[in-house]
Amino acid sequence: MMELSVLDLVPVREGSGVSEALEDAGKLAKAAENAGYKRFWVAEHHGSPGIAGGATSVVLAHIGHCTSTIRIGSGGVMLPNHNPFVIAEQFGTLDSLFPGRIDLGLGRAPGAAGILAQALRKDLHRAAEFFPQDVVELRALLTGDIDLPIRATPGLGADIQLWMLGSSLFGAQLAARLGLPYAFASHFAPDHLDAALTTYRQQFQPSDALDKPHVMAAMTVICADDDREAETLASSQDRSFVALRSGDPGKLPPPVPDYRASLPHGAQAMLERLSVARAVGSVQTVRERIGRFVDRTQADEIVVSGATYDPAARRRSLELTMEAIRAG
Repeated sequence: MMELSVLDLVPVREGSGVSEALEDAGKLAKAAENAGYKRFWVAEHHGSPGIAGGATSVVLAHIGHCTSTIRIGSGGVMLPNHNPFVIAEQFGTLDSLFPGRIDLGLGRAPGAAGILAQALRKDLHRAAEFFPQDVVELRALLTGDIDLPIRATPGLGADIQLWMLGSSLFGAQLAARLGLPYAFASHFAPDHLDAALTTYRQQFQPSDALDKPHVMAAMTVICADDDREAETLASSQDRSFVALRSGDPGKLPPPVPDYRASLPHGAQAMLERLSVARAVGSVQTVRERIGRFVDRTQADEIVVSGATYDPAARRRSLELTMEAIRAG
């Protein structure tokens, strides 16, 4: 059976706040664990009133205490925003708290608009240039495979699974060169999906951590009792995405029936571009669309994203999605 994982942005809903978002994330992670999902990942984003996962390692500590067996991790930590030593300490601490359950997915993008560089007191463009070296240094801090003048405590010797995240050929090439598992952000950037996965598999070099290529691909998945209900639930995320692309990000808005039909052609086309990695509908519809996507990508795992205004609807979506996969 295809392995499923969950990606959560810890959405802050209109009429609600960060405390409620964090509480809902904990409940969602527990629901994912109960339903049989393999991993629960949180993504680092900054400067958005609708996303509460910016302090990723802190959020993961909360998620860890809400669960007991599911792997938890970052999808991902944007390494140019940080230095490798601090991340090694943070995730080494998480491994000490939740042994054998920690994933560390690494990305190169800053996860926010340019003003973030001022807030972080960093030249993020220059930091991104050193991303490959920083990944190698971070791995060495965790594994000791390179002799460094300082040790991360906690960190050194931690049982952490490193992942490379990406939406372009750069991440695919780096993951292949370092022998890391690779997660592709097809749910919001599908344009280079096929080329990136081909590049990763063709150029992969085995490492101590991984002897053959391992691909995770992201999909937007919202499952409900019927297609119309699922599309209505998904309209909250559609509204949020359109607002983001329009330069007006905000909290996650309520659903609107037939939302896409109300949009101008340009906005409809923007959303339609993401349909290659989208499975929204009934159990049968979701099963068919995930199946087609897996046939296309030959992914080893699928990580499902997709926020709903009603937190209970997303928990039920995870249950129905797993039902769809098990019935396939």
